[in-house]
Amino acid sequence: MRPVWAALGFLALGLGIVGVVLPLLPTVPFLLLAAWCFARSSERLHSWLMRHPRLGPPIRDWRARGAISRKAKIAASVSMLAVWLVSVGLKLPGPVIAIQAATLGCVAVFIWTRPD
Repeated sequence: MRPVWAALGFLALGLGIVGVVLPLLPTVPFLLLAAWCFARSSERLHSWLMRHPRLGPPIRDWRARGAISRKAKIAASVSMLAVWLVSVGLKLPGPVIAIQAATLGCVAVFIWTRPD
């Protein structure tokens, strides 16, 4: 089963890294999933991820305090607003815009109620 967990960890890690540059793809949830999978497959991979200078801090912050950095909160909020504005600009149907606004609003509330 360890190879399966390792493969899932690498998939999640890849999606998390892609999420750094794509505003619609979240980064930290995939990094958390990768850490969880690596913990079940390889202590070496898990340690590497947790000690990584860029990828490790958000995982450690979340585990320790359920925290999201202010920079990440701002980036997520700007991305969500941009996606919503693109949808409005594309003149998507009103119900789609409303559902999207409600969903993104709930996500924003969750993000901004986490500690920094």
